[in-house]
Amino acid sequence: MLTSFPFTRTGFLGLCRQALRFIVPVDCLACGVGLQGDPVPGFCRRCWELILPLKGPCCALCSQPFVSAAAVSNSPNHHCQDCLEHRPAFSRAWTLYPYLPPLREAVCAFKYRGKIGLAKPLAQLMIDALPPNLDVDLVLPVPLHPSRLRGREFNQSLLLADRVARHLHLPVSIRELARVHATDPQTTLPRNMRLKNVRHAFAVRRPRLVTGRRILLIDDVFTTGATLHECAAALSESGAKSVVALTLARTIGSLVVPDHLFVEEPFRSPSVLGL
Repeated sequence: MLTSFPFTRTGFLGLCRQALRFIVPVDCLACGVGLQGDPVPGFCRRCWELILPLKGPCCALCSQPFVSAAAVSNSPNHHCQDCLEHRPAFSRAWTLYPYLPPLREAVCAFKYRGKIGLAKPLAQLMIDALPPNLDVDLVLPVPLHPSRLRGREFNQSLLLADRVARHLHLPVSIRELARVHATDPQTTLPRNMRLKNVRHAFAVRRPRLVTGRRILLIDDVFTTGATLHECAAALSESGAKSVVALTLARTIGSLVVPDHLFVEEPFRSPSVLGL
């Protein structure tokens, strides 16, 4: 004879919560607090509002932050040492946010753990901090090699580029630029090896489609700028009129970032915070 055991509503909900942990994050990926209706998948409202965009002074080419405003006191078009030593093929790269927690956790969850629900709020961060008067007519994501794309099943740069392009009312395309060599992940390499790793890794499939175009390249994280440089070089050699770049974040290495490099108050679109 089977003995029945009482199964309370509380016990059932507890089992559901345990099961849910295997499906979606129920704690904030940055601080660990339990999530209760927070608008951004995997992050509490408080942590998301800690993501602040960088502000000047910075390199007029790659947006590398300068610790002191004195660097641009005599010339607002001052270039960083990296750009002076290795002139990039792009005419300007805007890097919008520092690659620091909690944004770093968000990008890693999006890129490496397949949390594609973060594409919308991350793209909105880019839209919120877009530079004014972008003179472009075509948006291109930095491409993945087919082998990397098969493993990841999506291109994070394309998901961001698609939303930014829609906001700008511009076409976005994956047909023009291709990654023709499988390269090691840039995150595992020192700076000098990163430059070599992506050399000649990109090619333009149909040059006639980029000739005379003003192109906006979009990627998730700017580290050394080597990837964007190689993409821009391939596009320029194929006749692009101009190439600029936009990345969600940039690594800042051991740089101690003073408060003046951040905006004073966070801002968020109502569409992101559900207001």
